[in-house]
Amino acid sequence: MLLQIENLRVAYGPIEALQGISLQVEEGEIVTLIGANGAGKSTTLMSIMRLPPPEAPTVLSGRIRFDGQDLLPFPPHRVVGLLGLVLVPEGRRIFGNLTVWENLKIAAFGIRDSRKIQQQAGRAFALFP
Repeated sequence: MLLQIENLRVAYGPIEALQGISLQVEEGEIVTLIGANGAGKSTTLMSIMRLPPPEAPTVLSGRIRFDGQDLLPFPPHRVVGLLGLVLVPEGRRIFGNLTVWENLKIAAFGIRDSRKIQQQAGRAFALFP
């Protein structure tokens, strides 16, 4: 199982935005979250990425695992640094005239070790060819 979410409940302050969602994604699968505005698509993705409030919701309960790793204890930089997960919202924060590889290199600007950048990019390409 590449991504597993179990009974995820998250809130923005006193408002519970997700109430017990679950989903599983196998390696090689392509999955789309579809719904009306306010349905919880972005909230789900921000929860996976472990983005901090106030931009993102607070996880109340549930489990998020990626490639066997429990993501809930990780801050965002560990999710990106260790697992190579990155959220690219609505295509507005990427450079459309650059290749995927060039966008990945820009996203890794804070990583000084070029071997680590190559390793993480290789993993991303292996998971999402």
